[in-house]
Amino acid sequence: MSIKAIFFDQDGVIIDTERDGHRVAFNDTFKAMGFDTEWDVEYYHELLQVGGGKERMKHHLKTKGFGKPIPEDQVDDLIKQMHRIKTDRFIELIESGSLPLRPGIHRFMKEGAAAGLTLGVCTTSNERAAHAIAYNILKDIPFEFVLAGDIVPKKKPDPAIYLLALQKTGLQPKECLVVEDSRNGVLAAKAAGMHVIATSNFYTQREDLSDADVIVTMLGDPDGEKGKLIKGDISDYDGVITVAQLTKLFEQE
Repeated sequence: MSIKAIFFDQDGVIIDTERDGHRVAFNDTFKAMGFDTEWDVEYYHELLQVGGGKERMKHHLKTKGFGKPIPEDQVDDLIKQMHRIKTDRFIELIESGSLPLRPGIHRFMKEGAAAGLTLGVCTTSNERAAHAIAYNILKDIPFEFVLAGDIVPKKKPDPAIYLLALQKTGLQPKECLVVEDSRNGVLAAKAAGMHVIATSNFYTQREDLSDADVIVTMLGDPDGEKGKLIKGDISDYDGVITVAQLTKLFEQE
């Protein structure tokens, strides 16, 4: 069965946003709100196992607290307010150009578009942040859709967002390739029955990504940084993964 679409996660796949983007924006928000809370690099890796920014703040509130008592009936509104502030700060970081695209991702998307494949974004990130990346930084990429944030009731590792992508495209799972970076993302895509390539990063290189069909450290660029192949039957791999290589691999199945 031929590949007809590629769906991309955003954080950690398109831009390595988690450590130097989202984490920084969360910490700036806590400071602005008067909370003596700071998420360091190691602790944020633990929080990444919880899907969604609002959910991470709620998890932190329940397990560690923000240093001040917060009445239960005020929690939801507070979390929503903090998430709005955090999203504004995160988008500022994106638009400032301080968070570059990951090596190979733009080339890979251009290859997909040139091959006539449907391209989409499926992320748990806030819709505004997702649109800032997809429609501004990547404005030359013809995305069919951007599915983000609370568009589905359950977040990864639940497959809901990828099942919604199937509904939007009318495609079969095996006609779709997903680019993910985390265990939760890989599990979500595989639960939806799709092919998956995982591109690990600072945080997810320590996660169990073995459910992915192919694992590389990055997609790589011919004239730039090269990746390493961790898993996958790609005989002509030279540090750069191409759309043609993957479509050929999965069409053989």
